[in-house]
Amino acid sequence: MVMPRISTDETASAAGADAEEARRPTTVAAPAAASPEFVDRPRRRTFTAADKLRLLTEVDRAVGTPGAIGAILRREGVYSSSLTEWRRQREAGAYDGLSPVKRGPKVAAVNPLAASHAQLQRENERLKRLLERAEAVIDIQKKVALLLGIPPEPDEQH
Repeated sequence: MVMPRISTDETASAAGADAEEARRPTTVAAPAAASPEFVDRPRRRTFTAADKLRLLTEVDRAVGTPGAIGAILRREGVYSSSLTEWRRQREAGAYDGLSPVKRGPKVAAVNPLAASHAQLQRENERLKRLLERAEAVIDIQKKVALLLGIPPEPDEQH
């Protein structure tokens, strides 16, 4: 928070600036604005299967030359552990493993009966509310019949 400077003598003495041990408020500089060059959140790099295979063939050709593999890895911004993983996947014949995988929770498969189940549940709840209302009306009718002195039918007695 930036505190304003006190400019007049009256407000300075009112703030206690003329006392021996009084402290004046100091001005604090505002923090520098974030550089527009920075993105809000860094993005994870993904490599397509074609990029991975291209890098692997390029590295395989550079095996005899000292320092060439390191130069390729630095140029592409790839770690040697990624290269090892891609080699293992290539040797296993898992070209699907070379394609990038979407991170995060997996989307559950849609159950074809889920929609009808939800509809039946809504219908069941609606019918329960109707039944409660009907029972409340029947209870009120019985009480009114007792107040009027109308005897209950034999099949209504429980």
